[in-house]
Amino acid sequence: MVFTIGIIQDHATPDVGENVARAERLIREAARTGAQIVCLKELFSAPYFCKSQQSDRFDLSEPIPGPTTDAMQRLARELAIVIVVPLFERQAAGIYRNSAAVIDADGSLLGVYRKMHIPDDPLFYEKYYFTPGEGGPNREERPTATRIDASGFTVWKTRYATIGVLICWDQWYPEAARITSLLGAQVLFYPTAIGWHPAEKDEWGRAQVDAWRTIQRSHAIANGVYVASPNRVGHEDEPGTRGLEFFGHSFIADPFGRLIAEAGESEQILIAQCDPALIENVRRNWPFLRDRRVDAYGPILNRYLGS
Repeated sequence: MVFTIGIIQDHATPDVGENVARAERLIREAARTGAQIVCLKELFSAPYFCKSQQSDRFDLSEPIPGPTTDAMQRLARELAIVIVVPLFERQAAGIYRNSAAVIDADGSLLGVYRKMHIPDDPLFYEKYYFTPGEGGPNREERPTATRIDASGFTVWKTRYATIGVLICWDQWYPEAARITSLLGAQVLFYPTAIGWHPAEKDEWGRAQVDAWRTIQRSHAIANGVYVASPNRVGHEDEPGTRGLEFFGHSFIADPFGRLIAEAGESEQILIAQCDPALIENVRRNWPFLRDRRVDAYGPILNRYLGS
């Protein structure tokens, strides 16, 4: 059955309450437009705090379940929609995660995806803040997504569709997209916080956006799934630096890799219909999953194979 997804591209201020209220308003707008599944941007409730290493920024974290997921569960129940809520999660003292809670249309908290690939680059000091998600499924132990502490690559059978969630830096890894697709995802959601270093924008800005878009379109094509990537927008300061300019350009691609919705660099809600029949049709005509040589891929478990 055809279902409709929405992704929200917006900015963030230092006021967490203001950010949550704005997200609720935009989610309501997306639902009025027909969205049945809505995904927010990475770490939606605060500015992107990883621009420097400051121990007091751990105070931005919260547990899951917690106050923000409680509010989003009430909203999901009221609107009868699925909401993907990316948060800075405090799992335990000293264990903090870059996470996304998945809430079903009845308001139930289905589970949590925890970002598996953690970057560490100038102004993106995520390894200081985040413990990566652990492991993934094997043949004997497939995820059921019935536990709140689900880790690794996982899918959730929501009221409207089976979805997978990966987060930002996960976008660059075909293994993550492949595994989540093999688990049955019809849509891969990639909540994101990616932007330009202002000094690099003139020379590299256009190429960086194009590379980011291209790698994710390739995941849609290679796996025959929909891909939806909500990014943040706006310049965020960081003392002693020129800050980051988050470039937006959120998009939704179909299983053929075509862009069916695309944003610019301002606040925007993208809505798109997804048809499982198109997944079936694309996979019949491009049977990449059928023709995989699973017997020959053992070397991929090595980090490097050269001499």
